Amino acid sequence: MHRAAYDALRAAILEGRLKPGGRLPSTRDLAQQLGVARGTVVAAFEQLAAEGYIVGRRGSGTFVSRDLPDAWLKVKPPGAERRARPRAPHLSRWAAGLDGSSNPFGRSGALRPFAAHLPALDVFPHEVWSRMVSRAARRAVGTRLADIDIRGVRALREAIAEHLRVARGVSCSAEQVIVMPSVQQALDITARLVLDPGDRAWMEDPGYVGVRPLLECLGAELVPLPIDGGGLDVAAGIERAPDARFAYVTPAHQAPLGVTLSIERRLALLDWAAAHGAWIFEDDYDSEFRYEGRPLAALQGLDGAGVVIHAGSFSKTMSPALRLAYVVVPDALLDRFVTAKSVLDRFTPPLAQAALAEFMGEGHFVSHLRRMRELYAERRAALLEAIASELGGAVEVIGSNAGLDLCVWLPPGVDDRAAASALAAHSVVATPLSLLAIRPLQRGGLLLGFAAFKSARLRASVEAMGAALAPHLRAGGSAPHRVCPRISC
Repeated sequence: MHRAAYDALRAAILEGRLKPGGRLPSTRDLAQQLGVARGTVVAAFEQLAAEGYIVGRRGSGTFVSRDLPDAWLKVKPPGAERRARPRAPHLSRWAAGLDGSSNPFGRSGALRPFAAHLPALDVFPHEVWSRMVSRAARRAVGTRLADIDIRGVRALREAIAEHLRVARGVSCSAEQVIVMPSVQQALDITARLVLDPGDRAWMEDPGYVGVRPLLECLGAELVPLPIDGGGLDVAAGIERAPDARFAYVTPAHQAPLGVTLSIERRLALLDWAAAHGAWIFEDDYDSEFRYEGRPLAALQGLDGAGVVIHAGSFSKTMSPALRLAYVVVPDALLDRFVTAKSVLDRFTPPLAQAALAEFMGEGHFVSHLRRMRELYAERRAALLEAIASELGGAVEVIGSNAGLDLCVWLPPGVDDRAAASALAAHSVVATPLSLLAIRPLQRGGLLLGFAAFKSARLRASVEAMGAALAPHLRAGGSAPHRVCPRISC
């Protein structure tokens, strides 16, 4: 009520209905007129006085301030134009090209299949996590949570380093681990440190949607490189841009096509970077979940020259709501990276870090990963069975041996954006692969996330998918599918 009274009085002042220097009714009289408690009006007056709209004079009453600029008090006739329009604030060329439709991370409304890159939020270990948070909060006495290393809570960095050494074959110490709110920030800081405007940077094509706008913002010249069954075409990169200063890769499970970078290409990539003074950013975003064969060691574990920056996120293994990720920085870049983080945001909020350190230290994280692998394998199998049953040979599944999602190639000639729009009309979400590519793809495809949805819901969504895509699949023809060798999996 006091906010409503404040809004009404402020509007009357700004619109000129209450003149500068004009006396206001007493709080008692105004409260009676409005039918509210006097305290409500007193609170509104106090807020207006604090903001300079009104002034009180002892023994005289309360008055509209005389010091408000005239421009604010002029009431425009209906439909009247301002004589001088203010200039729009300046925007950079990069900012001018951004709008809501170009937000690469936009997701709103109810969670619907097949939203990608999401873990199973329905089985998050809430009870255990709540205990860890409560314990961490109780131990946070005095300034313990404020007096931390910019790199993050020491116990968490030690737990991350141990996990990476055992599970991912990463060669690192806790001193090299920096806790971040996201891999995106780790990529941002890395790119700022190693790229000048005009420097060339290798990028997977199609690739992770967050890389392109970030590198373009920093003035880098992007060199999109094709993906085939062996992952990133390193030879094409060396041929097109041997002088590039940076390469962004997802070697364990390429985003979005799901292929694995072969050992020959891993070694070639490392040799190129070492020989040319370049840096490699390894995004290990969902490598913990592999359903066929043994988990593959990280690229960083093969790096003898200290050129790989290794990053991962708990958004995929735990929950995006935690906003916790990590980056393993080579010694040659470590001090500058820490300084850059201190300039940009100081440190990542420590309470969640302390809770996660407890969660990992007591073995809950490893147990959670084991349960999630089993659950995701079940959901993946349900999706594959439903696709085979409902869509038959109309689509070709790729990239299903690991991760939280898989891809399907559509028949040649089928527009994947039109297909995605048709699915949306049936309450099904799918990301067109063409949206993730810099150059036109020779065949359309869809990215389908399965980890966040129960098996029954996945099967029902594939049925809806079959009905929605039927006209498009018929229009695309029924000839045998020939996959372009550059982007096949």
